[in-house]
Amino acid sequence: MDYNFLNRAAANQAYIAGMRPVLRKGALFSDTTADYVRPAEPSPYGQVTIRFRTAHNNVDNVFLIVGEERYLMYRESQTDNFDFYVEEIQLENETISYYFEVHSGKILCYYDIRGLSRDVNPAYHFRIIPGFRTPAWAKGAVMYQIFVDRFCNGDPSNDVLTGEYSYIGDRVTRVDDWNKYPAAMGVREFYGGDLQGVLDKLDYLEDLGIEVIYFNPLFVSPSNHKYDIQDYDYIDPHFGRIIHDEGELLPNGDCPNREATRYIDRVTNRLNLEASNELFAHVVEEAHKRGIKVILDGVFNHCGSFNKWMDRERIYENAHGYEKGAHVAEDSPYHDYFQFLPGGSWPYNKSYDGWWGHDTLPKLNYEGSQDLYDYVLKIAAKWVSPPYNADGWRLDVAADLGHSPEFNHKFWKDFRRAVKRANPNALILAEHYGSPEAWLQGREWDSVMNYDAFMEPLTWFLTGMQKHSDDFRPDSIGNIDAYWGSMYHNMACFTQPSLLVAMNELSNHDHSRFLTRTNHKVGRTNTLGPEAANQGVDKAVMREAVMVQMTWPGAPTIYYGDEAGVCGFTDPDNRRTYPWGHEDHELIDYHKKLIAIHKKYAEFKTGSMKFVDKDYNMLAFGRFHEVGGHSLIVINNADYEIEKVFKVWYLGVPKECEMEVIMETHADGFSTGGERLPVEAGKIKVKLGPKSGVIIRYRDDTPTEAVTKSNNEAAGRSYGGVSMERSSWFNFGHD
Repeated sequence: MDYNFLNRAAANQAYIAGMRPVLRKGALFSDTTADYVRPAEPSPYGQVTIRFRTAHNNVDNVFLIVGEERYLMYRESQTDNFDFYVEEIQLENETISYYFEVHSGKILCYYDIRGLSRDVNPAYHFRIIPGFRTPAWAKGAVMYQIFVDRFCNGDPSNDVLTGEYSYIGDRVTRVDDWNKYPAAMGVREFYGGDLQGVLDKLDYLEDLGIEVIYFNPLFVSPSNHKYDIQDYDYIDPHFGRIIHDEGELLPNGDCPNREATRYIDRVTNRLNLEASNELFAHVVEEAHKRGIKVILDGVFNHCGSFNKWMDRERIYENAHGYEKGAHVAEDSPYHDYFQFLPGGSWPYNKSYDGWWGHDTLPKLNYEGSQDLYDYVLKIAAKWVSPPYNADGWRLDVAADLGHSPEFNHKFWKDFRRAVKRANPNALILAEHYGSPEAWLQGREWDSVMNYDAFMEPLTWFLTGMQKHSDDFRPDSIGNIDAYWGSMYHNMACFTQPSLLVAMNELSNHDHSRFLTRTNHKVGRTNTLGPEAANQGVDKAVMREAVMVQMTWPGAPTIYYGDEAGVCGFTDPDNRRTYPWGHEDHELIDYHKKLIAIHKKYAEFKTGSMKFVDKDYNMLAFGRFHEVGGHSLIVINNADYEIEKVFKVWYLGVPKECEMEVIMETHADGFSTGGERLPVEAGKIKVKLGPKSGVIIRYRDDTPTEAVTKSNNEAAGRSYGGVSMERSSWFNFGHD
């Protein structure tokens, strides 16, 4: 017998038995979408199944770490390329935080929101909040923000008239030229946009593909922006209907508003107010017929000095059916709605607390008045209930409400209860800068306007501009590490229900238009003039941004006119009129086709997102469902052509197949694709011209039951989910 041969064979067998495959890091994946958390929005005291994906036969063990508990996950199912590990967790009525620990031979690594990680950082753990649900209709919904005065004038009879009243030191003016740029001090200018105009354009919005209208404030207010509300119970008749219209205009700016009798009749007469509310109800009804939801803007931190509770302008002092305002009389029933400061006296006390010191914006004193507290909660419920049936609220400067963080959180918890009792399917979004995590614990807001985890990182990456056009940093353009770092860090503040309904905007009423940011001009309309906002813009970069917007997790939100090529520096220049008759039809068509793609393919609304590759000026990520669509999105923001090979099997794409180009944008325009690209060994080669982007998709038509094998048939519930057939582990190739 050849003992040397036997010894060599034994040594070789021992060597082979001790080997492990190359860890395919890109195949490791989990998130908190419905594919990896089942159910995705579990109830308190229920059970939840958490899943983790690895390459097939590629790891020894996967542990789920929940707080101080370690769970050895078992392999539930497998495909040709992947193994799926699961663990079932019994929930209490409190948030759970978790991450994964992966063992492969001598390799130990962790997996959290950042993906594969060498360290454990609680800030990036996955989180599930039992009982927290956001409306299904809002997840990935395409929203459209309307600044009403500048959208469409459908009823000239309700237009604010020149000299109708005085606002911040001078008389208001009616603008007769719809195409005129807003003045640098344009708060007194009114273009006449109204709800009838919105009603007239609902077919346009439906054709564009809009699913939700978000209105800037609609309630009675003296400004064109209406963030200084005068009466929360009624839609402003200048946006609604004016049935009774008597009185005089002010002859000059020195006359007090108590003599603005035409204005007083228009905004205090119940005939006008009720008719305006009825028109709003009709707008919502017509929107709903077209499958479009409606969100209102709620300004509850402060009101306006014109407000009937304060009545600094003495508009309501002698109006029929109104109590005396807190400014007018010390014994006003609204006295405690505000915090009056030492040194003032009645009648006509002007010494009160204003938001950030602005006396035109009296801060509401909820701590001092239970009556005010209860009244505003009734307002919150009123507008999401019949006959108005709005579908939710966007909350202005929501973190500023109250005089302490503790009170702020108490109020928003009660606000949520009031709204959800009235309309369980209503959405609650908040304006917020910085981390919103404290308010997104399932008991206050549903989500936020997504500045930190969308608008800002994308703007810096594509344009190098600050969102107000107040700064230009050339080193930020194409800085992909800064982009992903910012995205991962800020997205970690959201749980999945919040992330999928976050408003992903490129522009809005508070920031410069995105198209203007592409020209890299630093300034505002009062320093550079409005024409500068139009000069040197780059529509190719705009198209790149829209492609990301329509494929990124969240609710893509278009600021009216962005789709038509409207430019503008920060407010008031960003509040230009919609250019009816002068639209950029090519850009509208681009938006329309991308919106259709977003709505047609479920992965863009509720699917997982995965980092694919990065390079200077290049962004590549995937959106996919385990079964269904698998899409690769690549953006080339450089001014030169690139050719790259991407591993798409990590997105669930078969290793040998074809993917279809469904949208491509380039320096001179766009096309809806149709080209089919081969996938070989799980990789696809993509060539992109300068300032371009592409969506490439693989559609999996195979039923779920045929894609994955059952645990009993294939993987078994063996120790650690490891099959005893170890020979299949030996893989000496590359990913």
